[in-house]
Formats: sequence, structure tokens, C-alpha cells
Amino acid sequence: MAEEGGFEKAHHHEEEEEEEEKKKKETMMSPWEQHSAVISIPRYDYNAPSALLHHSLSGFLITCTIKREKSATKEAISILDKYVGSCSNADSGNLDNSDDNAATKRRKICPEDDQDGETETASNNSSTCLSPVMPDTNLERGHVLSLVKLTRSGLILFTFPRNTPADTVGIVSNIMESLESGISKSPLWCHRIFPIQETCSLNEKELQTVVSKLVFQFMNDKQHKVSHPVKFAVGYNRRGIEETELKIVKDTSNGSDKFALLDRNKCFGVVAAAVKSAVSDSVVDLKSPEFSVLVELLPLSGVPNGSLVVAVSVLPQNLVNTKPRLCIKALVSDSKAKGGKH
Repeated sequence: MAEEGGFEKAHHHEEEEEEEEKKKKETMMSPWEQHSAVISIPRYDYNAPSALLHHSLSGFLITCTIKREKSATKEAISILDKYVGSCSNADSGNLDNSDDNAATKRRKICPEDDQDGETETASNNSSTCLSPVMPDTNLERGHVLSLVKLTRSGLILFTFPRNTPADTVGIVSNIMESLESGISKSPLWCHRIFPIQETCSLNEKELQTVVSKLVFQFMNDKQHKVSHPVKFAVGYNRRGIEETELKIVKDTSNGSDKFALLDRNKCFGVVAAAVKSAVSDSVVDLKSPEFSVLVELLPLSGVPNGSLVVAVSVLPQNLVNTKPRLCIKALVSDSKAKGGKH
């Protein structure tokens, strides 16, 4: 018995030494090294850019602090996860959906921040799911958002699969209400979430078709009360292309209409005409529009040169600011941002 007791004590002492050694080793490791073995980051869906060239998709374009894309991606997933819905509903039999298990798997979606490689948001080919699922089953889920690689810093793009119905405007409205009421904490890294209703190639025919369709939908929604004539505004953001690049494109286009809508005034004219075709009794009002048509050029990575895709949404007045320019509302108000980290 004495020998057994001595053996147990020795074994216990050995375990304590191993634990101390492990802790000592971890303190010498950087946070990234400590977590890289168990935490996987969201992977880019490299099929998404091609899908955007050929099909209309919905999703979210998020602006964030430059060089904090990893932090913002993790934060965006946390925010959207509450409102997009569970990915695992379609096939719950293969997963343990207990709260503890779900929380653990959600934590494994993103790594801890890596100061040196913050902009390297993801790698490999897969989708990012905003709910507890394993990577190899993501594509079988009902509500899966793909992380799409972009060529500009400070931007994050998530898209839903093709033919997936999603009320992106309603989701962002709920997020804004939750933040404004104080139910949710203000985000640190994400600045704005632009709800994408449709995407299309940047050409006159496709843009007019998409805008007319979305305006019809807005006007037919009984939740929206409008006056007559209906007041609207148009916003166009070409954040995906610098002025120097724009000049090169214009100089090398040889009069082609392919890049005509990169001109701001031309694009405004096409969108306004589409609105008028959908609602004849409408006027432009930049101060107090009842709805706004926002067009965002998407700086997609991995697409052929000259392939331009835009995100389009028709938004109610509660989601936009008109001053100093027309844009989606910030997640954190300017007054709070000045006193905080933004």
C-alpha cells in the first residue's frame, strides 16, 4: 500500500511538472503561436468572384479599420451570426448542436489577431459559415456566407450562395436598432455594413434592370410609406478603383462603352432613369430622400481585367446618412467614434 501511495504521489508530481512546463512554454509563445494549432481562420471562397461575374448574389460589404481586417472579420461574424440564422438547421443530424459545442466551434472560426499579418484574412478554398459547422460540410448548409477576397484594404465581403433568399436590408436594420438601443455593444473594428440586395456587371442594361426591380420591390412593400412625388437619391461609391487607375482605363478604352459607367455622372443618369421607369412620379431629393439607391463597385480579386461588378441596394431613409455625403449609416455614431477607437 505504501508503494502504491508513493507511486501515486510521484505520478501526480510528474503531472504537475508537465503542466508547469507547458505553461512556461506557452508564455514564451506569441498569441498567434498558442492558438494557430486549434483555431482556423475563415477561408476565401475562390469560386465566389466567378459566381459574381455570372450571377446576382446578395450579401454584406463591410468597411473596417485598415490593417485590422482579421479582427473585423471575426467581429463581423459575431455580429451577423445573431441575425443571419443557423447554418446547421438543414443537417443537424451530423452535428452536436449543444450550446457549449456551438460556442466552442464558433470560437474556432477565427484566430487571435496577428499584428504583422492582419490583412491576410484567409487562405484556401472554402466557405465561411456564421454558425457551428465543420468546413467540409459548409456547402451543404442552408445559410452559408462565403468570404470573398478583395484587392483593397479596409473592406470585407460576404456573399450568400446563389438562389438563397436573404433579407439583407432587414438584417442590417435589426443590427442598427440593436446598437442604437444599447442591446448590443458598439463594434471596435467594423465601421459600416452595406446590405447587398443584388449584384450585376457594370453595364447600362444590367444596372437598369436591377435598379428597376429593386425599386418595384421597395414601392410594393407596405411597410414603406411614401409621399407623392416620391423623393429619391442616388449614391455611387467607386472605392474599388483609384483615380489614377480610372484615368488609365479611360485612356485605354478607345471610346468603348464597356467602362462608361465608371463615370459618376453617367452612372447617376442611368440609375435615375431606371428609377423613373419604375416610378414615374418621382423626383431627386438629396436632402431628405424617402429611399436611396446605392451602387458600390466591388474590388474583386481573381477576375479578368476589365471585369467590373457592382453591388446595388435600395435603402429606406433610416439606414442612410445624407450629410456630408450619401452613404450607409455608421455602426457607431460620429460622436461616439470621436471619443473611441474610430
